[in-house]
Amino acid sequence: MRFKALLLVLLTSSVVFAQNVNGSAGTAAGVEEQYLVDMPTAGILHSGTIEMGVNFYENSGVLVSLEAGAFNRLTFGLSYGGTNVIGSGPVDWNNLPGVNVRFRLIDETTDFPAITFGYDSQGKDAYLSQYNRYLYKSPGFFAVASKYFNMLGYLGIHGGVNYSMENGDGNKNINFFVGADKTIGRDISVVAEYNFGMNDNYPDTAMLSRPGPGYLNAGIKWSVGNGFTVEFDYKNILNLRKTGSLRTIRIEYAQSM
Repeated sequence: MRFKALLLVLLTSSVVFAQNVNGSAGTAAGVEEQYLVDMPTAGILHSGTIEMGVNFYENSGVLVSLEAGAFNRLTFGLSYGGTNVIGSGPVDWNNLPGVNVRFRLIDETTDFPAITFGYDSQGKDAYLSQYNRYLYKSPGFFAVASKYFNMLGYLGIHGGVNYSMENGDGNKNINFFVGADKTIGRDISVVAEYNFGMNDNYPDTAMLSRPGPGYLNAGIKWSVGNGFTVEFDYKNILNLRKTGSLRTIRIEYAQSM
């Protein structure tokens, strides 16, 4: 318990001595967008930039993450959290801290997308200890391409492939995902992604509301100033699984050392 509390303190206190930059939303964004909702983009943090994020989700869930950029091509980070963090009763901590490492192989050009490879062990929302997995599986090993176009601001198109290590359900399939984001003025972006869920056999197959895997997620991000970005997400919109749709909030804070 002391180790888990100390890890959260370290994650939340590691961004004291730095200069804030613009957030990750809108045409005036100061840092690249690394995720749409749950799935990665080809974005990275450039050398000397750090970013702390806090996710709030159902059952008083809190997930704290800290990421740092190195060498302008490499980003690495840690994350940790649990459910019932706010309120009374015991906290149900995640099994292990999440690890995130990504390397941009190719920068975006006029004719070619940016391509990034990485590994992310952090699943999203509640950790289901009885099944040794998160409600939404972690990406695991992934490769993703991102391309931006000038269109009343910026329009980003993203597509990727991933292999999650959360395969206790017996499904070891490779998965695919696609998504897009669109800026609305200087400070706001809207995002959407479709995770095909080809690697996701939910432990209780009776929870499938109709045939077909996959999750459609969407959100809106607002750079509110002083390095802060606030994000509101709506997940599993099509409700392909009777876990139901889920509303979450994320707050990011970016700084340059």
